Amino acid sequence: MDVATRGYEQALLEGRALYPGIRIGRPGRARSYWVTIALLRVLRVRWKVTVTGQEHVAPGAGILIGNHVSALDPVVAVMSTWMRVTAFTKVEVFAKRGAVFFRLMGQIPLRRGDEPSTVWAMDMATRCLADGSKLGLYPEGTRSPDPATLHRLHRRILIPVLQAHPDVPVHAIGTSYMRRSWRRTRVRVNISRALDLRLDEATQDEVTDFIRDAILLASGQQYVHVFARDVKAPPRS
Repeated sequence: MDVATRGYEQALLEGRALYPGIRIGRPGRARSYWVTIALLRVLRVRWKVTVTGQEHVAPGAGILIGNHVSALDPVVAVMSTWMRVTAFTKVEVFAKRGAVFFRLMGQIPLRRGDEPSTVWAMDMATRCLADGSKLGLYPEGTRSPDPATLHRLHRRILIPVLQAHPDVPVHAIGTSYMRRSWRRTRVRVNISRALDLRLDEATQDEVTDFIRDAILLASGQQYVHVFARDVKAPPRS
């Protein structure tokens, strides 16, 4: 076992300690990833997936920032491209039915608002990029209640990840779904060219707005300046 592997195994133990009683798999390094993707390609019998802009993405590490309209957004982005994409996923889904899928895909669990788990998740993200994989970010924080709308972006993970990896190419992804009949759904995935973020010159607000506009261009959505979680929250009595 080499030094890098020993470091990962120690980090994995720390993650399991953060989430006692929850099976988190092997974030970023799930051995089952490619088998899972191969099996998911069977879904193309039900889905017609069209990917544009794949030629913009170079081999190796990259950061993909997308809109979030379905739990399967990370899947449709790789079904045809065969990229290895690891995304942050709220830890609650690792304790629900279907959690096995997120373990098989090697997603990174994150407890929102918890600093130790955030530090750990950032470390796993860095390891993912160091392995030459793609990191998926969905800064809306939760699935949009309206597929036609992009909501305000959270910066708690977005900005630190970008600042920690200023030399890693960043792309915006827009994913949309259109049911053509009860039998098949058309999915469009648009990938932008590498974004010129100018992190050393722009403010956090300017970076966030630039990414927002790039996602809107890729997705064709409309923007509302409100967090999706607030739209989905039940009305106060």
